[in-house]
Amino acid sequence: MRTKKTREKEHAADAGTKESAASDRRKKTTSPPPVKAEKKQRKQIILNCEELETRSALLCDGRLEEYALERPSDEIVAGSIYLGRIVRLEPSLEAAFVDIGAEKNAFLHYKDMLPASYDILEDVRKAEEEEPKKKKVLSTFAKKIRSLIGRADKAMRLKEIEEKLHSGKVRTDDIPKLFPAGSELLVQVTKGPIGTKGARVTTNITIAGRYLVLLPYSRHIGLSSRIEDRKERDRLRKILSGLDLPDSMGLICRTVGEGRKAVFFRRDLDMLLEIWEKVETCLEQPKAPALVCPEPTLLERTVRDLLTDEIDEIIVDDSEKHAFLKEALAKFVGSDFQTKLILHNRAEPVFDRYKVTDQVAGIFNRIADLPGGGYLCIDETEALIAVDVNSGKSRNGKEAPEMILATNLEAAEEIARQMRLRNIGGQIVIDFIDMNSQKDRDTVYRAMQKFLRNDKARTKVLPISRFGLMELTRQREHESVKDAVYDLCPYCGGSGHVKSAISMSVEIQRALKETLKRRRGRRGALRVIMNPTVLARLRNDDAALLQELEKEYGKDLQFRADPSIHIEDFKLVDPETNLPISV
Repeated sequence: MRTKKTREKEHAADAGTKESAASDRRKKTTSPPPVKAEKKQRKQIILNCEELETRSALLCDGRLEEYALERPSDEIVAGSIYLGRIVRLEPSLEAAFVDIGAEKNAFLHYKDMLPASYDILEDVRKAEEEEPKKKKVLSTFAKKIRSLIGRADKAMRLKEIEEKLHSGKVRTDDIPKLFPAGSELLVQVTKGPIGTKGARVTTNITIAGRYLVLLPYSRHIGLSSRIEDRKERDRLRKILSGLDLPDSMGLICRTVGEGRKAVFFRRDLDMLLEIWEKVETCLEQPKAPALVCPEPTLLERTVRDLLTDEIDEIIVDDSEKHAFLKEALAKFVGSDFQTKLILHNRAEPVFDRYKVTDQVAGIFNRIADLPGGGYLCIDETEALIAVDVNSGKSRNGKEAPEMILATNLEAAEEIARQMRLRNIGGQIVIDFIDMNSQKDRDTVYRAMQKFLRNDKARTKVLPISRFGLMELTRQREHESVKDAVYDLCPYCGGSGHVKSAISMSVEIQRALKETLKRRRGRRGALRVIMNPTVLARLRNDDAALLQELEKEYGKDLQFRADPSIHIEDFKLVDPETNLPISV
């Protein structure tokens, strides 16, 4: 028999079941809440144009993402095309040194010489075979190469050399016979002079446009790997195959060409062919070394490479450059972009107005802060770039794996950004905070790959090693921003260190002891001239030691300060004649 309390419980349970069922029905019939769309970033290009320097900055929601500067004094720029002359061959390096009119000869590796030369010879040989069928006009440079190397017999030999090159069995003895010293070659700078090294060049010429890259000596037709949609790739291939392109040339469609109509590609191709025609015209009366096609200016490269539909504003602070950009936008992009072009004519500098100055100053700091309280230490050396990740204030007394992973992910994103801003390249080694979990290490590796996709320079990255280090390489076409802005310190020679006052005191006392022993028995005093910082040390901390030297050798020691003397230098002189005393 059920009691009243039992009946009340059952009634409440039934009511709850009915309410739950009604709730389930409401969930099925009610549509899920809309997903919030990601906020669109506001992107701006800021251009500061001055007589001695032009600067370009790309901002995303006010944060500096790209930075470049150009000076008229920069003679050798990556991308420029030269007619050079081989000065000498170095079989041990498998390279040739080419005079392009720079202070130092350019470096041309054999692997950057043979394939392009073979392509040219193939064009020549096929033209000769097809002469009865179709008249084909050879470029002046192709004729020069043909006269230099010979006809089909040597062309076949060069083909064999190229096959050996790809198989890793190339013979260095073949190169001097085919390209002796004094030979003229058309080369393109792939890396400008950096430090004590000259420019690096290649004979694989490419000319970049807004949407296309022209390959004058290759029939390759390709698309940017960043265009992933299959239908779009098929559409673009169809457009490229329909362009009126010379048989011996090829094209690559750039990422910015995605979604563009055929008319943009035809207009871009006409411009590229016009540039190449000027190159061949310069070669009709060659005089090596000579610049035959300079790389476009920073303003032109900004329009060509950075300006996409995502850009909201282009701000420039010079009226002449504003007019130039207006014309360039109409030519390359379309009149719609002209509404985004703004002339900054206020007294306040444009970089100060848009808060770029302080962010640029941070590029030259060794320390780069992370949002969570950690920081990076970035050190540039001759061999590599070392990046150390530190947890800093983000630790809060704990070493939780979640905190370590979060800091390392922040570091990966900031390192990718700093590489672009500082234009550092070559081999880069990153010391992340140690992670015990392989899953976390893989997460950081995948994140770094993702962040590097926005980098225009070619990069290769390896997973984190057993020692907790990540290695990557980044293409380097120019010297870093730091090297472009700063000279080595004339005082420390770029080391950042000078000998301490106590170290110099030790060296002076050693020199004095040696000199006093050699001059034992001679009359006269000794005078030491040194930097004031070192003299302060001698007169205070080391005075007793110097008095002992005077007493032991019976000599009067005199000390004088000279601010013009380097802290690591000193002079021993005879007070009577004021002539130096050799140690």
